[in-house]
Amino acid sequence: MNEYDEEVLNVFLKNQSQLFDETVAETPQEAEEFLSDCMAVVVDTKEEVWDYLEKLGMDIYENEDLSEIAEVFPLSDGRYLIVEG
Repeated sequence: MNEYDEEVLNVFLKNQSQLFDETVAETPQEAEEFLSDCMAVVVDTKEEVWDYLEKLGMDIYENEDLSEIAEVFPLSDGRYLIVEG
């Protein structure tokens, strides 16, 4: 299982509704299992977000606001969690 730190798990639990219509995890353990199953990734910079999304074949533009991309969850330390929905 991937290791997701407390920040990642808490941000996902709090904001999962930006990507999913229903709650997919209610506890940090469930969140970690879900993120691992989805092969969610944590990247360090905006540039890494754009590179990752481009590799997925998403039709995005680098001038697009990351906050408008449902799969991207900004973390308080400047990193980003990317979850494929």
